[in-house]
Amino acid sequence: MKTVTILALESAVMEAVTNPRYLFTAANEFWRVSGHQNMFDVQIVGQRREVRLHDGTFSVHTHKLLNEVEKTDLIIIPALFGNLDAALELNEDVIPWLVQHYENGTEIASLCVGAFLLAGTGLLKGKQCSTHWAFGNEFKNRYPDVKLVEGGIITEDQGIYTSGGANSYWNLLLYLLEKYTDRDTAILAAKYFAVDIDRNSQSAFSIFNGQKDHNDDLIKKAQEFIEAHFHEKITVEQLADMLALSRRSFERRFKKATNNTVIEYTQRVKIEAAKRSFEGTRKNIYEVMFDVGYTDTKAFRSVFKKITGLTPIEYRNKYNKELR
Repeated sequence: MKTVTILALESAVMEAVTNPRYLFTAANEFWRVSGHQNMFDVQIVGQRREVRLHDGTFSVHTHKLLNEVEKTDLIIIPALFGNLDAALELNEDVIPWLVQHYENGTEIASLCVGAFLLAGTGLLKGKQCSTHWAFGNEFKNRYPDVKLVEGGIITEDQGIYTSGGANSYWNLLLYLLEKYTDRDTAILAAKYFAVDIDRNSQSAFSIFNGQKDHNDDLIKKAQEFIEAHFHEKITVEQLADMLALSRRSFERRFKKATNNTVIEYTQRVKIEAAKRSFEGTRKNIYEVMFDVGYTDTKAFRSVFKKITGLTPIEYRNKYNKELR
């Protein structure tokens, strides 16, 4: 029997504590119905007997305190809610506990922005990691020595697992369930909870807002120009000249400030505009393509799918209700 320990963190998202428990206890029920014994001992563990979750609206009663856990096979770190700095500070005493158990052979999984607490342990240094797409830039700024997989749903690296944003943690939970049991059990759980078991990207859900949380005013000026003129052909040389910078200096400063190359940033701005057009208008693929400054159909389709994980037609059919 595998012991699954779900952390009840201060300011955790309630569902990110209760849903993992629901999944693994349901898996036990599946196995009992088929004549087998329970596969999982599921426990909720925290710093106190009663932990307040979310914004304090909910609370959970723990089965054990941290110091009462001698051995466990898996620790699940739930997503955090609200101000990240405050949430991380409230849970800083959990960090040495996580390190100790990992060094003793326990696997660890973080859900969504629970990756911030996990990264704070230092255990992710040099390893791959996923988190909510909306927090990608902040994560990279805080933890530059972690290999963030942008748009990723699941990462696995030396016994450490992470998931993408919000409900994509269900995919990680199913992944772990399959690892600890078998494919049939994971498929049964996916059907029971109505989850797409093999979804592998959160790119279709992401919204690109640009990274402007920096102090380089010249680069902000370049970003604003790109966002105002995305329908035009914009070159790196044009932007560098506008700012009276050498191309090399401009590209270096742009990458440092935005975590994107100039070309990547321009592409993301154009594709974000195309997405909005597909969502809210009846324009066809070619009209949208020209509106955002593309003249090569193949290039547009390629960049669109690279960024969103879907073809332009798939994206339009998914999000434009007028076309259904």
